[in-house]
Amino acid sequence: MAIDVDNLASEINRQLALYAHQTEEKVNDIAGKVANEGVELLKANSPKSPGGGDYAESWARKKVGKKFVVHNKEHYRLTHLLEKGHAKINGGRVGARVHIKPVEDRMIQEFEDELVKGLSK
Repeated sequence: MAIDVDNLASEINRQLALYAHQTEEKVNDIAGKVANEGVELLKANSPKSPGGGDYAESWARKKVGKKFVVHNKEHYRLTHLLEKGHAKINGGRVGARVHIKPVEDRMIQEFEDELVKGLSK
């Protein structure tokens, strides 16, 4: 493919725009995949009450702008209390049941690994 010297700058710009578009698509695909896996991990690893697993089952993801957010749609007030622990009414503390931070760390690492693998192709 021969490129005229006069059109070299426009061809470089076109190729860079194409690369940016493909990269953005890969990042979105990887982020969506990692968010879905994070939701499944949180559903599996969240504390479950003896009467059911409403808290664990209400994890979901949503897209806000270009970002994916993993959140607990029904019991969002409990996430901090369970993750960090809290004081009891009559004194004492309820211990932390860390379940979000390990999943967050895993999602970050997986996103980075998949991104490096996806962009090196």
